[in-house]
Amino acid sequence: MAAGCSSGGKPDGKRGEATTAAAPTKAPTTAPTPSPTPTALDFTPDPKRAPKTEAEARRLALAVVAGPDAWAPGYVERTPHLSDPDYWPVLGATCSWETGTRPADVLASVTAYSELPAVEGKGVLRVAATVTVHRTASDADWEMASTLEEALRCPDQKLRDGERITGLMSLGNPFGVGGNATADDSLREGGSYLDDAVKGKQFYSWYQSRIGQVTVATVVKGAPGYSELNDGGTTGTSQAQVRALVTMLDRVKDELEVQS
Repeated sequence: MAAGCSSGGKPDGKRGEATTAAAPTKAPTTAPTPSPTPTALDFTPDPKRAPKTEAEARRLALAVVAGPDAWAPGYVERTPHLSDPDYWPVLGATCSWETGTRPADVLASVTAYSELPAVEGKGVLRVAATVTVHRTASDADWEMASTLEEALRCPDQKLRDGERITGLMSLGNPFGVGGNATADDSLREGGSYLDDAVKGKQFYSWYQSRIGQVTVATVVKGAPGYSELNDGGTTGTSQAQVRALVTMLDRVKDELEVQS
């Protein structure tokens, strides 16, 4: 993180004592006008519409979560398509993902699983979208921080038997930083994906964003014939992943925004 001040120096606009020799006068120059940047998220939540019970949160999560149509043409539902209402994964002390108990600050969470079937020499590309509704925005903010910490604590993680991700790196961007103009907070996690059933390393990509008390995430586990970007004759997935994420962010706003 970059510090916002320096020690020992004088702030711009304030000078020390006058020197004995006057500095030569220069013609003033006109500084270029900076492009306007957003200063606040274009979203006004309605407290009356905020979920307060598990049932309300479950309804919102199901209304928001991205199915195959939100990704791109060709994606289909996996079986099962939706996670169990009580499902809550936890990254254990040995950097292996395990099934845990949903925290008290989480009202509801749902994951929708989709895929691109194997075709023309390409492997099966598996993706997922997750919506988590917390009791408060502060609780959701803690989830974002925890996700960033997981990659630092466990750059290599076991997803399940025969599947793991390695070399994870994560980067967080609050609103207005790093091009984030769509959410209160956003982060990206990337690394390599290894499946014992597939030869070679594939890419792994996780995007997550927060609006108020709701977090949304999309994940892509790479497959042969695909890349994150469309280059070298391979099929890129980044555009579909961002599209699914933005679709969910728009749905969150529709669910929680003040009605005109």
